[in-house]
Amino acid sequence: MNVTIVDYKSGNISSVINSFKEVAIDKVNIEVTSDLSKIKQSDKVVLPGQGSFKNCIDALNKIKGLTDTLNEFAIINKKPLLGICVGLQMFADIGYEETETKGLGWIPGKVSKIDNQNGKFKLPHIGWNQINIVKDSKIFQNIENNSHMYFVHSFEFIPEDKNVISATTDYSSNIVCSVEKENIFGTQFHPEKSDTIGLKIINNFISL
Repeated sequence: MNVTIVDYKSGNISSVINSFKEVAIDKVNIEVTSDLSKIKQSDKVVLPGQGSFKNCIDALNKIKGLTDTLNEFAIINKKPLLGICVGLQMFADIGYEETETKGLGWIPGKVSKIDNQNGKFKLPHIGWNQINIVKDSKIFQNIENNSHMYFVHSFEFIPEDKNVISATTDYSSNIVCSVEKENIFGTQFHPEKSDTIGLKIINNFISL
C-alpha cells in the first residue's frame, strides 16, 4: 500500500514524515512528494499544513494541477485523505487569516480566529488539551474519550454541517478539532506530536 504525504513546501513536516514512517514500518510505503502522478496512484494521502491558511492555499496553488489532483483523489475517486492542522482547515470554503482566502471547498464552512474572550485565553492555543469524541470515527478506534492531544493554532474550522464533527476541544469555546466526512478525515491537533495516542490515530488511518 502507498501512502503519500503531500510536500507542497508549507513549513517543516519532518515530524509528520517520521511518525508515519514509525507506524508504517515495513507494511506500507510512505512517499513524500508533490508529484501529481504519484499522488494519483496512492492509496491514501496526507495533507499537512503549517503556518497561515493563506500561505498554505497559496503554496498548494503554486504547484500546477495539485489542487485538481487532490480534488480528483478525495472528491471524485473518494480515496482516504487526512488533513492535519491547516491541512484540515483548507477543507473549508473560505478562511479569514491575513485576508479572505478561498479554501478547497470540500466541507462547507469557514475558518475564523478563535474568540479568545478579549485576551482571557492566550493565542495561539498551544499545548496539550483534552478532546471530546462526539461521534464514532474510524480514526478514533481504540482511542479513549478525553485523551490529550497537542495543539498549535489561532484559527478554528467552523463547518456548516455539524454532523461532520467527530471531536471537539474546550478552549474559550467548543472548538472543532476533528472531522470525518465519508473518506475525508481531518484533525486540528497534531497526531504526529501527540505521543503514543497520536501514533495510534495515524495507525488507524493507515489501516483504513
